[in-house]
Amino acid sequence: MTITETVLNAFSALFIQFDPEAASVLLAPDYIQHNPAVPTGAAAIVGFVPVIQQSGMTATTHRVITEGDLVVMHNTFDNAQAFGAETLVAFDVFRVADGKVVEHWDNLQPLAGPNPSGRTMTDGATEIVDRDKTAENKALVSAFVSDVLHGKAPENIANYISTETYLQHNPQIADGLEGLGGALQMMAEAGIEMRYDTTHMLVAEGNFVFAASEGVLGEAHTAFFDLFRVEDGKIVEHWDTVSEIPAEMAHENGKF
Repeated sequence: MTITETVLNAFSALFIQFDPEAASVLLAPDYIQHNPAVPTGAAAIVGFVPVIQQSGMTATTHRVITEGDLVVMHNTFDNAQAFGAETLVAFDVFRVADGKVVEHWDNLQPLAGPNPSGRTMTDGATEIVDRDKTAENKALVSAFVSDVLHGKAPENIANYISTETYLQHNPQIADGLEGLGGALQMMAEAGIEMRYDTTHMLVAEGNFVFAASEGVLGEAHTAFFDLFRVEDGKIVEHWDTVSEIPAEMAHENGKF
C-alpha cells in the first residue's frame, strides 16, 4: 500500500465508512494529534467515529498531494456542526511511518463566498501534472513565501505570481494581482495586520505546492494553510484556509 493509499483508506474509515475497526488498523496507537479540539492518540479520534456518523457529517475530497511521508488533503465537511459549523473547508495533513498514519495537522474554516470573482473555496484545477518540475515549483513557492508572505522583499511579488492569470479562491479576494493588492490595501486602511511569522511545512507534488504557516491576523494568533498551483514558472492559482490558534488545546502537541 502506498503512502497515499494508507491515508485515503484511513480517512475513508473515519469520515466516510465510519468503521472504527478499519481505522484502528491504519492509525498508530500513539497517533500525534494537532487539531486543537481533539485529544492526542488514535483512541480519541476512533472513539469519536460514532458521534461523527450520528451527526450526519459527510466529507468530500477535492485535492490530494503527496511528498515523502506527508499527504495533504483539501476537504469539505458538510453537516459539520460537531466541529463548529454547518460546512467547513479544511486542509488535512497526515504523516505516515511504517505503514501507519502517525501524525495529523489541519486547518478548518467555515465555508464562505463565492469571492468577488465568483470562485468558491474549493473549485478550480485538480489535476496533478509536471511531476518532473516538483522541486522547481517548490523552490519557487518557498521563495515567494520568504519574500512576499514573510515580508523580506514584497516588491518582488511579480517574480512569483503571474501578471496574466492569478485565480483566487480566498472568499474575500478577487482574481489577479490587482485583486490581491486591493484586498491588502483595504486591510491596511482598516488597521488590520496580516503577518506570516513562521512557515512550518512545504509539501509539493508536480504543479501543486502546499504551505502551512503561523502568524497574526488582526490581533489573533493565526494559522494560514495555503495551496498554490504553478504553471510555466509562475503561481497561477491559490486556495487557503485561515483559522485562529486557540491558547488552550486538548493536548500538548501545539498546532504545528
